[in-house]
Amino acid sequence: MTARANVKEVMKEYLLDLDQAAQDGRRKVAWCTSVGPAEILRAAGYEVFFPENHGALLGATRMSMDTIPVANAAGYSPDICSYLTSDVGAWMKGITPLTQAYGIKSVPKPDLLVYNTNQCKDVMHWFEFYARELKVPIYGVHSPNHLPEVTAAHEDAVVAQLKGLIALTEQLTGKRFDEEAFRQSLALSKQATDLWAEVLATARARPSPLSFFDATIYMGPIVVLRGTEVARDYYVAQLAELKAKIAAGEAAVPGETKRLYWDGMPVWGRLRSLSDLFKRNHTAVVASTYCNSWIFSDFDAADPLRTMARAYLKIFINRNDAYKERYIADTVREFGIDGVVFLEAKTCPNNSNSQYNLPARLRAKGVRSVVVNGDLCDLRCFSDEQAATVLEAFLETL
Repeated sequence: MTARANVKEVMKEYLLDLDQAAQDGRRKVAWCTSVGPAEILRAAGYEVFFPENHGALLGATRMSMDTIPVANAAGYSPDICSYLTSDVGAWMKGITPLTQAYGIKSVPKPDLLVYNTNQCKDVMHWFEFYARELKVPIYGVHSPNHLPEVTAAHEDAVVAQLKGLIALTEQLTGKRFDEEAFRQSLALSKQATDLWAEVLATARARPSPLSFFDATIYMGPIVVLRGTEVARDYYVAQLAELKAKIAAGEAAVPGETKRLYWDGMPVWGRLRSLSDLFKRNHTAVVASTYCNSWIFSDFDAADPLRTMARAYLKIFINRNDAYKERYIADTVREFGIDGVVFLEAKTCPNNSNSQYNLPARLRAKGVRSVVVNGDLCDLRCFSDEQAATVLEAFLETL
């Protein structure tokens, strides 16, 4: 079974198991943000659901175009996160892409909501909607943000909040928190995230065996199954498959002549058309900001709380512009990249890095780039014709 086919099975089993957990009521379900403390929740006995993954599915299936207006009509601005408005609108409308894909009638009802603001504050408003709607407990980790460096003081602030979450799980479950299960969960996350880093690093090869558009599919387990053997085992198999492709000279983009970096969010509803556009132009998108968001090399089961805090604070989106400039410049050099595509997402300013002169500063370092306007889920903000014109003109200059 290929990695693409296998990831579909892994995600299917995960979602069907979550649905069963919600239906039978014998296992508690927690909702968590995608770079939140999932390992703590698993150790406390919760099955974990990630609304951002659901938002991406709404965007990829284009159901978001029917659900965003519902949230807008209810008072949520069209300018805020379209993951939020897609998902909240879907809840209000009573629909989910999981029905057509897996026969699942609804997302699993939560027993606990946990968010981390290391990505943005929209997740706080998103989860607060469900806390009001479903009358379930909510806990927020409020991370220091836009950091040039991550200091011990920053870590201390997050560790204290993670301890508060543990205390809450003990109160809600009536059970003492299992420290050994937590260490095991974090150790499995560490193994999986290191393998994911190796998977993405295979794109250094020429030709690259995978593209950004492949990686947006392959990343599913590292987002929703961190802390499990399933995620670790999936990436062991995927890495072996990619190494075999390198040995055979198999390219993700046949006839690869150009290599790009994609900064910012995917345009979920246009992954196929954008992938085809780059293939027609023999261009491989070999690295990205987005897919690297789930590399947590600092995890260490010997000191789980502090290293979890450190890893979740150090993510790209939570750093200042000087860090981002260095990071992109280093990646361009390491992967032999010819240029950078910045997606300026209408509803995701926190992950639109072209807005504060970063392309110009990189240009001064010899890094060529182009800015494309669009959005992660709201296709009203994206023009196929304009994007194709801008991108193809940029590729001609490389």
